[in-house]
Amino acid sequence: MHLAKLSIIIPILNESHLLKEHLEMLQDYRSTGHEVIVVDGGSADDSRKMSATLVDMVIQSPKGRAVQMNNGAISATGDVLLFLHADTLLPSQAAQLVDNALLGGRCWGRFNIRLSGTHLMFRIIERMMNWRSCLTGIATGDQAIFMTRESYQQVGGFPEIALMEDIEMSKRLRQVSRPACVKVPAITSSRRWEQGGIFRTIFLMWRIRLAYFFGAGPEKLATIYHQVR
Repeated sequence: MHLAKLSIIIPILNESHLLKEHLEMLQDYRSTGHEVIVVDGGSADDSRKMSATLVDMVIQSPKGRAVQMNNGAISATGDVLLFLHADTLLPSQAAQLVDNALLGGRCWGRFNIRLSGTHLMFRIIERMMNWRSCLTGIATGDQAIFMTRESYQQVGGFPEIALMEDIEMSKRLRQVSRPACVKVPAITSSRRWEQGGIFRTIFLMWRIRLAYFFGAGPEKLATIYHQVR
């Protein structure tokens, strides 16, 4: 069965410590007609050089995840756009899973998430994240959000804001259709919880979400996030 061409778009900033290994795991997609695009937001390390032979395009962009993802989408040639964090690994056969997920008339979706760490709390966190996403129809960037090119264009791409661009994009796409939920998980790094402390990071994320719910702007939320981090 013919699969829709997938454009895997990865925004990066100083990710050379993990990028080579993660990009090597995407080479099977390139060999079967899909494409991988890295969008660099001004890395000071070897990220661009390391990516050059392992992707179809390396794009220079102003810093900012939303801006970088939109710049990647402009150059993408695939029928389906999949936005992947540099520290997230797709499950095997992700192209087939995405294709199957979109067969029922949905125009976008996301993967369940599994955190890489072994601490018991990570199992609880990932279950809560997946449950919340199923209940609300809101996806986060860690969940490898994917969408048809048409739906991306229909909603005008990612809002170019300092934080919460994934939440706002989900809200836009939710007006077009409910998200497809791929149960096979993508594996995302638990490094932010490990570096910042599990409970401290949970408190930070809930603090930011609560402030966002009560109307705090993305710039203010980004300031809180980076000050604490």
